[in-house]
Amino acid sequence: MALGFVIIIAVIVVLFIIGFFGYFISIYNALVRLKNDIKKAWANIDVLLKQRTDELPKLIASVKGYMKHEKDTLEALTKARTDFMNAKTFKDKAAADNVISGALKTIFAVAENYPNLKANENFMQLQGRISGLENELADRREFYNDSVNTYNIRIHSFPDMIMAGMLKYKDEEMFKVAEADKQDVKVEF
Repeated sequence: MALGFVIIIAVIVVLFIIGFFGYFISIYNALVRLKNDIKKAWANIDVLLKQRTDELPKLIASVKGYMKHEKDTLEALTKARTDFMNAKTFKDKAAADNVISGALKTIFAVAENYPNLKANENFMQLQGRISGLENELADRREFYNDSVNTYNIRIHSFPDMIMAGMLKYKDEEMFKVAEADKQDVKVEF
């Protein structure tokens, strides 16, 4: 009887150890998946930002002739595009993106004052394309922030925090809108 009891206890201990390690492996895999989801979400945002940046020279060219008085806005948009193209970090790209978004709002609002521009087919197509990209960007930013939020919660929840600590995982930063982008666009005549 004693040998059978020892074997049963040994099997239970081995199964417990296997279960314990299996559980931590599943936590590790889940954290790695979440970390990669964040990278994928940012890459999706980056693709749309690149598409929008590629469309901006066409928009600027179609608007230049009409909007002589809004030279500063066009220059700010051109500079922001250059800053985005030269940005290396997430923060730099996000900052340039915020400037571009603000300048686009201003251009589209000011365009209301130029009937010939509003009637220009190229401008209308570009405005529609860029507006569509802006909507897609908003969706992707929301998905990115959801991914970051889920990841940040997991790395602070027990027992995931143990594995996250061993992996030196830190909080990821959410995509934030600049304070200037929260303001109404001022259109001056």
